[in-house]
Amino acid sequence: MLWIAVLAGNVGTWMQTVGAQWLVVEEPDAATWTSLVQTVTMLPVLILALPAGAIADVLDRRRLLIAVQTALFLVGAGLTVLTTLGRMPPPLLLFFTFLLGVGQALTLPTWQAVIPEVVSRDELPAASALGAVNTNLARSAGPAVAGLLVAHIGPAAVFGLNAISYGVFVVALLVWRRPPRRGPSHPERFGPAVRAGGRFVRYAPTVRRLLIRVILFVVPGSVVWGLLPVVAHQELHLGASGYGVLLAALGVGAIAGALLMPRIRRVMSADRLILVAGLVYGGALVVVALVPQEIPVGLVLVAAGAAWMTLVSRMNATLQLLLPNWVRARGFGIYQVVFAGSQALGALVWGQVAEWAGLPVTFIAAAVLMLAGTATVPWLPVHEHDDADRSPAVFWAEPHIMFEPHADEGPVLVTVVYRVRDEKADDFVAAMDAVRLTRLRTGAVRWGLFRDGEDPIRYVEVYQVPTWEDHLRQHEGRLTGSDEQIEQRALALADGPPEVNHLLPTDKGD
Repeated sequence: MLWIAVLAGNVGTWMQTVGAQWLVVEEPDAATWTSLVQTVTMLPVLILALPAGAIADVLDRRRLLIAVQTALFLVGAGLTVLTTLGRMPPPLLLFFTFLLGVGQALTLPTWQAVIPEVVSRDELPAASALGAVNTNLARSAGPAVAGLLVAHIGPAAVFGLNAISYGVFVVALLVWRRPPRRGPSHPERFGPAVRAGGRFVRYAPTVRRLLIRVILFVVPGSVVWGLLPVVAHQELHLGASGYGVLLAALGVGAIAGALLMPRIRRVMSADRLILVAGLVYGGALVVVALVPQEIPVGLVLVAAGAAWMTLVSRMNATLQLLLPNWVRARGFGIYQVVFAGSQALGALVWGQVAEWAGLPVTFIAAAVLMLAGTATVPWLPVHEHDDADRSPAVFWAEPHIMFEPHADEGPVLVTVVYRVRDEKADDFVAAMDAVRLTRLRTGAVRWGLFRDGEDPIRYVEVYQVPTWEDHLRQHEGRLTGSDEQIEQRALALADGPPEVNHLLPTDKGD
């Protein structure tokens, strides 16, 4: 039921994009206006996705989605009415498009975080592929339908159907009952939650590498999404229906790629897929630049759609597996910032390049950049086969303190004293480097490991956490099974259990 509702929303979003871009395609400086439609759609995601992820990790995700979809329905209805009355100049269209983008920025990380509440962890890769099928069914059907409606009725009809799609999602959410929350009984506060999400990604090397690969693919790839309406209008001399067919070709390729995903996953590693997808997409850009004919362009767009979908879907599924539940929406918020920022920046830059150098040169430049990014795979591989246990693990003993600090009290300095014999010292220091990342991912802002000058087998780990509440969350569910294994490897090299102390500021007393 939720999948069908999301499909309706995705179809509406693609119809909205087609209607908005075609509404300005005959304006002076059409390349700039159409690329700006793409930019203002993605800009809110760039600005708001991380805060939206924090909100989704803090609040009830079902209620948040209901509120956002209701607001989007009202914005879509206003856009429809004003367009019908002929009161929709390009600047006002960009404003409404921006508001709809704000709603999408709040929706995307929230929905991604909801998926693991509906399916099991083992089913997450398949659910991610099914989500890609959803997106690309919409990408195939939405533009084609929108092109026909724009050609025969006008953009207002497209905007109205998009508003209705938000209402469909609201109905599905009202029927669904979210499972009870697990973990700490009190939600995180917004500011600390945002900072904690940023720290997690900063100190998760596998997540950072995945985000870099997304940038290297999406920035050059965004030239298609930003300038395809101009290619259809100026190079291929097509109307709205023809533009819809070109977008449908992208969607058909994406659906084909989604259907082939299980086989691709079996025979191709993520790194090999990055190479193949980059070569296919880069080749398609060259054809669009050099062969301004409808049929060849349509055929290579099918291949480009398959390459785009398979790569983006693989990155999405890999990220689902890399993120623990406590930071899942925030992690996807940062992913959306990177993805949307790459699309928005790319669309804006390619629009300006097209105004200055023309469409063929722009597509050739994007192809060269795509192939150059693809060539970096040996130096920036994606470690998708990460067997780390991301399930919550509560393995720290309760802190034994003589008074109860306030939740806001801090910073808190935690010291952990180990005794390590000389023959194990090098291995212990190496093991503690992995421990350092677990502390920083889960809340610490500073970390250090020191050796006692007067007692050489005495090692002191020191890390600082912003507040007592942040430290308690380390005890209550931020740590995972993988973190426990990392810590146990270090402890196995020490003699006896460590001595843990919690130091609090003196200016707030007991």
